Amino acid sequence: MAKIKITQIKSRINCPAVQKRTLDALGLRKMNHTVVKEDTPDVMGMVKAVHHLVKVTNA
Repeated sequence: MAKIKITQIKSRINCPAVQKRTLDALGLRKMNHTVVKEDTPDVMGMVKAVHHLVKVTNA
């Protein structure tokens, strides 16, 4: 399965609680933190919910 690299590029301050929980579920804890995840529909749905806070690239 393909891997994607997800980096948090904007702050979670003043975001709704549901978006903060989505960032936590992705494993992103602070600014410029990067995680590598499998490219699955579940992960892509979470990325879509916080697309304005993260940057996605191929790993």
